[in-house]
Amino acid sequence: MANGSKRKTQLGDLGWAAVPFLFLIGVWFGLRATGLINPTLLPSPAAVFEVFLRSVTEGDLLVNIGMSVQRVLAGLVLGMLVAVPVGFLVGWYKPVRRFVDPLINFFRALPPIALIPLVIVYLGIGEVAKIAILFYASFFAAVIVMYEGMTQISPVYIRVAKTLGATDMEIFLKVMVPMTVPHMLTALRVALGVAWATLVASELVAAQQGLGAMIQNASSFFDLGTIYLGIICIGTLALSMDLILRKISKRMVAWQDKVEG
Repeated sequence: MANGSKRKTQLGDLGWAAVPFLFLIGVWFGLRATGLINPTLLPSPAAVFEVFLRSVTEGDLLVNIGMSVQRVLAGLVLGMLVAVPVGFLVGWYKPVRRFVDPLINFFRALPPIALIPLVIVYLGIGEVAKIAILFYASFFAAVIVMYEGMTQISPVYIRVAKTLGATDMEIFLKVMVPMTVPHMLTALRVALGVAWATLVASELVAAQQGLGAMIQNASSFFDLGTIYLGIICIGTLALSMDLILRKISKRMVAWQDKVEG
């Protein structure tokens, strides 16, 4: 009975999640039907689906998806590997925070696309350049969440640990690190979203394959069906990966839910 109830709940959640997208498709059909937008400027959902089937059959779409996912994951992983220790360092030591905080906020405000000319000069036009742009975007998005999360941890926990005789290292490892896990997961989700948002910019660097490259090539030939397909694929992949991270996050911080409950 419990399994059946759980399955019904999951199906219900899935149904509600599909409602906004069904509404969006309905608006899409409605705009085509009303003629408010020139049909040549707005391909129908059926036309985009035909492009999807053709691209899958020819194998181009799967290759482009694979390349984009590979680049996003590489930039994301590298960004998180640097952002987590830097976030701990900035959040734990106030003098470091005072020195680094203005620099982080300065570079965070710079759009990655503005750095493409410099990236090409210093790193060329290969995969390293594309991943570097994604790393840049992921790192600054994640490190902000990390150290802001650390600074918001209640000092009561630290005082209690010190009262019990804990050393600074013990406080860091047994208090700060566990309590920062939710912020790490949030930083990962934010960085993932920013990485996907930066994908097209990164693939401006002479990319031959990838969803961003597919969109750019299609724009040269005014192939709106392919452009729409690329946009839908990026959104779908980003949403799917975020949902997976949400489930992982929910399991990893289940102890926090129990404490709060």
